[in-house]
Amino acid sequence: MRILQPTTSLREALCNRRMLICIFTGFTSGLPLYILISLLPAWLRSEQVDLKSIGLFALIQLPYTWKFLWAPLLDRYIWPLLGRRRGWMLLSQLALLISLPLFGWLEPKLDLWTIAYLAAAVAFFSATQDVVVDAYRREILFDVELGLGNAIHVNAYRIAGLIPGSLSLILADHLPWSSVFLITALFMLPGIAMTLRVSEPELAKATPKTLRQAVIEPFHEFVTREGWRAALLILAFTFFYKLGDSMATALATPFYLDMGFSKSEIGLIAKHAGLWPSVIGGLLGGIWMIRLGINRALWLFGVVQVVSILGFAWLAQVGNNPLLLAAVIGFEALGVGLGTTAFVAFIARATHPLYTATQFALFTSLAAVPRTFANAATGYLVESLGWSGFFLLCTVLALPGMLLLMKVAPWRERDSEAGADSGQ
Repeated sequence: MRILQPTTSLREALCNRRMLICIFTGFTSGLPLYILISLLPAWLRSEQVDLKSIGLFALIQLPYTWKFLWAPLLDRYIWPLLGRRRGWMLLSQLALLISLPLFGWLEPKLDLWTIAYLAAAVAFFSATQDVVVDAYRREILFDVELGLGNAIHVNAYRIAGLIPGSLSLILADHLPWSSVFLITALFMLPGIAMTLRVSEPELAKATPKTLRQAVIEPFHEFVTREGWRAALLILAFTFFYKLGDSMATALATPFYLDMGFSKSEIGLIAKHAGLWPSVIGGLLGGIWMIRLGINRALWLFGVVQVVSILGFAWLAQVGNNPLLLAAVIGFEALGVGLGTTAFVAFIARATHPLYTATQFALFTSLAAVPRTFANAATGYLVESLGWSGFFLLCTVLALPGMLLLMKVAPWRERDSEAGADSGQ
């Protein structure tokens, strides 16, 4: 069982094949989500679709919230050639490669419902890929590598957002949308190449013998590990920790457009200003977690994450200012990069290696709830509160997750993660 590994140097931790795989898992996992939350709203807004309808499009991301329901199927059944993890990865990636270009064949004003159905299908394929990719990553990483490995994964995840959030927007000023969606979809190919080249984890070969075992045991183990109360606190924390920043960025691209920035400016300034801060924040987060531990990282990085939301309120007051836009986006990327790195490491730590796919899917599904139900109301909130009031509300909604840290990740229990790791 891949649980512990003797202490290695930072160079050895960084320069191994497992970390390279984390780059590919992050990129292929992040690309379809950012197409849905970044490129799709920009396309709809540029075609004069109203903000309320764009906000409601967040509901098509429901598969990210409910993916734990079919995660046991991915644990139980194996594709004959590539194995349990690689087989499901390849199937979901091919489905995304085929479905993503179809957006370009539709007209937003005439085919809005068809676009919604297609987006829901893309979300389903993407969520299925996430279930398998998360399980695969957890099964190849040693516990001591969780912080750094997940930091690299999160960085690659965010870098993937530059394709639909930057390159595709720039291309949209020069090419028809059908070509834009096709080119964007082709960036799924690196993930497919990774799936074909990597090997199946040894732990992934321990398949549940029955569907009932695949469904019941992951939840039973989680609840009985430390009791109902601790389980509910972890689930509540998983929901609230990313609530504020998730809502704040739900309509980021329409917000930039309403501030008077062109699509090319958004692609060149807003997106690239967040690249290096997010990369630096994620890598520093992974490195600092080696010394801080996951608990203290959640506290420190969470504070930066909350403060970064206020930058959007400032930009809403000032308006069209390219330098301020770059500064606000850069600081937000740093804060969210740090916070997400610690958060994903916390989720990985909370899973049992024998039930990785289902438990990981349960936690990440809860984390996706704000991105669906809460974010669906963002268009209405903006129209009633204005952009400044909306971002202040997002800041307030980020506080409950910080308060829950006192129970799920106490500051003084720095070394608790060593003993709490799954299955010891």
